Amino acid sequence: MDNIRGAVLMVLSMLGFAGEDMFIKLLSDAASVGQILVMLGFGGATVFGTIVVIQRKPLFSRDMISAPIGLRALGEMIGTIAFVSALSLTPISSASAILQATPLVVTLGAALFLNEPVGWRRWSAICVGLFGVLLIIRPGMDSFEVLSLLAVVAVFMLALRDLATRRTPSTISTMQLSFLGFLVLVPAGLGLMLATGTPFVRFAGTQWVYFLSALTIGLFAYYAIVAAMRVGEVSFVTPFRYSRLVFALVIGVSVFNESPDALTLIGATIIVASGIYTVWRERRVAQRS
Repeated sequence: MDNIRGAVLMVLSMLGFAGEDMFIKLLSDAASVGQILVMLGFGGATVFGTIVVIQRKPLFSRDMISAPIGLRALGEMIGTIAFVSALSLTPISSASAILQATPLVVTLGAALFLNEPVGWRRWSAICVGLFGVLLIIRPGMDSFEVLSLLAVVAVFMLALRDLATRRTPSTISTMQLSFLGFLVLVPAGLGLMLATGTPFVRFAGTQWVYFLSALTIGLFAYYAIVAAMRVGEVSFVTPFRYSRLVFALVIGVSVFNESPDALTLIGATIIVASGIYTVWRERRVAQRS
């Protein structure tokens, strides 16, 4: 029953993240990426900062001055800028499909930089999954869209964030990390606005609905994914995170009138299958150990 509850929470979390992506894309028609990051960062930092204070923990501590925290912040800033830019400039279906390669890149990084053992089967799955990414972006072909590389940048930088998280001091709680993760989006967004010369835009009623929906649903999705990983077995629950792609495809077709072509769908299928196989293989290796 714990695994079933964890799977349901994971699916609800992925539905929430897909909904958040939808509202961000809708909001990007009126506001710049920098402004969206500033407002989401401030809103999320306020919520998680309040929780940290209620838990009687410090918002900042000396343990936060470390290389893993710095790398995590760097990955969070660049990865979020890249993915929100991809959402605003490219189809949500293709951006979400490429993002599904993040767990594969995390496994790759863990093998290369954290000395975690990865056998030839998982290496093969990683290569196949990255081939799926190439099918979606199609470099060198007439249908190649250079802006799709933004989603690829997001994959590698968010993988850096996840890898750095594994090395953060154990004295820093999940809520403190969440507070810092949202907080760094504020200077990142402000810097992007200064670099691109985009001013703040005053929201109308519709834009406020989009923003508050993105923030609320995003926070719920974050809580649900944390709860899912704590309730069920990681190896059982993790594959359900790929349901986000299904929701993104439905949203892309029904809300934004997107029509993913055959290569995009094939590439997405390859990425998801490779990711699920990698999780299954990691579980087998852990059981043998």
